[in-house]
Amino acid sequence: MLKAVRGLLTIALGIGAFTSTMYAADSVTGSASAVFVMTNDTVKNEVLAYQRLYDGSFALKGSFATGGRGSGGTTDPLQSQGSLTLSGDHSLLFAINAGSGTISSFHLLGGLPVLVDQEPTGGAFPVAVAEHNGTVYVLNAGGNGAIVPFRSDSFGRLHQIPDSTVDLTATNSGGSSISVSPNGQTLVVIEKAPNNIDTFPINPNGTLGSVVVNHSVTPGVFATVFSPGGQLIVSENQPGGTDVSSISSYAINANGTITAISQSIRTFGDGNCWNAITPNGKYVYVDNAGTFTVAGFSVGANGALTPIAGTILSTDPDGTNNLDMAISGDGKYLYTLNSGTGSVGVYSINADGTLNNLGEIDGLPKTVGFNGIAAL
Repeated sequence: MLKAVRGLLTIALGIGAFTSTMYAADSVTGSASAVFVMTNDTVKNEVLAYQRLYDGSFALKGSFATGGRGSGGTTDPLQSQGSLTLSGDHSLLFAINAGSGTISSFHLLGGLPVLVDQEPTGGAFPVAVAEHNGTVYVLNAGGNGAIVPFRSDSFGRLHQIPDSTVDLTATNSGGSSISVSPNGQTLVVIEKAPNNIDTFPINPNGTLGSVVVNHSVTPGVFATVFSPGGQLIVSENQPGGTDVSSISSYAINANGTITAISQSIRTFGDGNCWNAITPNGKYVYVDNAGTFTVAGFSVGANGALTPIAGTILSTDPDGTNNLDMAISGDGKYLYTLNSGTGSVGVYSINADGTLNNLGEIDGLPKTVGFNGIAAL
């Protein structure tokens, strides 16, 4: 395990001075890996970029304006997963500006974001974005709720596909997550209010076919992630009780319906609203934000979920409010956005899926509406 050694690296930013916690490296050989966090600020939304150095420490390289405004708020104001998203080839970074109703695209140069475009999302209160092979899908949660497809060119500039907007099934239905299958043939959206898992066929030109509504038998659906094999994994923040959150996996049938593979496996915590899967598809992790824990599951070839080491892999201090999470591109590190303590949790991922808690990247403001995390 790496031992956390607290050192100060203060960089003046528009939102204040931030401090980066340092780590002594046990097996780090150095890489250009980076962690991005979105401030969601109401006046000037920004992306903070942290880079892992050769000695295993993290350095805050700067703040990068999106050109838009966030929603502000306190803890998890967007109520979504995927407000800050990397393209599949990790060359672009997309950020949602919920306050101004726009999406920003950044080109990544040396692991740092360079703003190249900002476009209206064609709807109210955008909360999430997904990309596949140059097609970008924005989820607008406000008002009628809608999915708006864009094309991204080689520079990262966005061009809305004409006549392609698709409405959600109801007004203010609580759209919270949007995902595209690995083969690019199916798009999935979560609508929290009716507890639905919606699937849409994707046409060759990137437009969407008619929705197929799948009502979840488990309450509290919130976020989705696809396994490399195409199975859908869903986090479920079940209401009421203690330690009742769960996770399920599904196969998507040719007609857009879903069939359960593993149904409502307990995460032994509350507030499971976010998930992240390793690039090789072997492990998926969830944040139990209500009980300040991280749980993990191995993912079988058919999508079956099996708890790792009793499920709870890390317990954080009370009040952590660990929200969204991301995994590095090499699959070696897991990061959590800890809103309550103003930090990013850092874990190394062992070969058996268990985690080593490496400490935190400190210095973010506490409980001020940060949403969105992504990692190279």
